[in-house]
Amino acid sequence: MTTSLTWIITGASRGFGRAIAEFALAGGDNVVAAVRNPESVADLAGAHPERFAAVEFDAADTARAQELVRASVDRFGRVDVLVNNAGRGYIGAAEEVSEADLRESMDLHLFGPAALVRAALPVMRAQRAGTIVQMSSQGGRLSFPGVGTYSAGKFALEGWSEALAGEVAPFGVRVMIVEPSRFRTSFNAPGTLRFAASRSDYADILAAVRADLAGADGIQEGDPVKAAELIVSLAHAERVPLRLPLGAEAVQRIGNAYRRGLEELDQWEEAARGTDFAGVPASVRPV
Repeated sequence: MTTSLTWIITGASRGFGRAIAEFALAGGDNVVAAVRNPESVADLAGAHPERFAAVEFDAADTARAQELVRASVDRFGRVDVLVNNAGRGYIGAAEEVSEADLRESMDLHLFGPAALVRAALPVMRAQRAGTIVQMSSQGGRLSFPGVGTYSAGKFALEGWSEALAGEVAPFGVRVMIVEPSRFRTSFNAPGTLRFAASRSDYADILAAVRADLAGADGIQEGDPVKAAELIVSLAHAERVPLRLPLGAEAVQRIGNAYRRGLEELDQWEEAARGTDFAGVPASVRPV
């Protein structure tokens, strides 16, 4: 890595965010860590006083997005990479999750990242360069019983980000949506992963899912350090993929989801095509 970049990373105190921050700093980059408690990254501040800054920040607090971007520009003069990493899982059936909890998940996984992107884009457009890294999940491409609340935010983030990628490409700004499987972060840790109160109607349906997610802490197959190395190297590369699955399970499960979707499309293609007006030419769209 020959050119130094300036990063803003939310949720940088642990997990993917911490690993990305450490690897970026090791390569000579500048890092602005957006964390709830700056003391959680005091060791990084001590080790890299000239290239690291910690900013107290709640990733769901959209009102402070501009302040965070200003802190990066004031300290390092630019913003090259924005990593929207902060997030948490919430497990429960649709009837078990309250509206307030669903909205909280959407605030964290969609509205918070969107506010930060809007705050950073004027800087990146002026630079004619920048990379936006949206930390999604394999749960942003497929879902299953019990994870609808989490997947809702990640599906929304991916759709919003896919449109964003086309909007900002003419300004030299890239978007990369990262879709990890199970990585050895604190995602599954007690007190981090949240569970809705179980209803008897869904107890048997979700029992295996609840047990699997609660029991995964510390045995996940994904290595956050290897993931961070790949993400940082891509931020320095000439090209980035729009979507980047991480981990063998993510590649397998997302691939299976695409294949099932194509099979279902083929199965219903004739009936679906038959719902158009007869004789009306197909629309011609700009994209």
